[in-house]
Amino acid sequence: MWNKTCYRIVVKVGTSTLTHDTGAVNLRSMEELIRVLSDLSGYGHQVILVSSGAIAVGTSKLALTERPRELRMKQAAAAVGQCQLMHIYDKLFAEYNRSVAQILLTGDDVDDPQRAEHLSGTFEALLEMGVIPVVNENDSVSSAEIETGHHKVLGDNDTLSAIVAKLCRADLLVLFSDINGLYDSDPHANPDAKLLHRVEDLTPEILSMAGGAGTWRGTGGMATKLSAAKIAMDAGCDMVITNGARMKDLYGIVEGRDIGTRFIAKKRS
Repeated sequence: MWNKTCYRIVVKVGTSTLTHDTGAVNLRSMEELIRVLSDLSGYGHQVILVSSGAIAVGTSKLALTERPRELRMKQAAAAVGQCQLMHIYDKLFAEYNRSVAQILLTGDDVDDPQRAEHLSGTFEALLEMGVIPVVNENDSVSSAEIETGHHKVLGDNDTLSAIVAKLCRADLLVLFSDINGLYDSDPHANPDAKLLHRVEDLTPEILSMAGGAGTWRGTGGMATKLSAAKIAMDAGCDMVITNGARMKDLYGIVEGRDIGTRFIAKKRS
């Protein structure tokens, strides 16, 4: 249990949480997420949302029969989908009297010290004013996530959310996904697999538990989540992996309960 009242929290939601199998926006899931985040903000917590889903939503909005394969079409779908997502976020957060801001990042923005410093200042100003930043990688410009390439700094929104948590000196990073957390073996293959509630060190044994990507709509598997855990823990930020189907669990996570898998941070210098 933490020893202070209000925290700076980064919450990352994956594509599989935000959309239906068709790729259309899952409004029920989004409404619950926004209600919980607005409530936590009202309590006094500072909230940053890292949101995936732009390509999937854009694919649905454009009535394409399948996710585009060509890079320029993926980036076009991302541009359309990001607009749709922000429209929904702005509308739903406004119903709870919360203001949002869009921040789209590329690897250069966080890799360059001067840009990162300005970016950190922007986050600080927004949070001071009670605004909830909504962050995503700028897929219409950057291809780091949607295409395999060299010199990737971000590459997936698990990593992006951890970098944002580090940049903002967050207390807690929560990754909502389509899994309950980190298991000691593959729960799909082993019915006796046990969920690990607390991890204090990323040992070789822990790292070996990483599996592949979850669903066709998402790109981040357990390996990317463990990489994100290392970034967060080294920065003094706890990280939790939990199931996005239970948004209300965020209340218990903030209170320090054993929900999902919590990676315990090292002491912040």
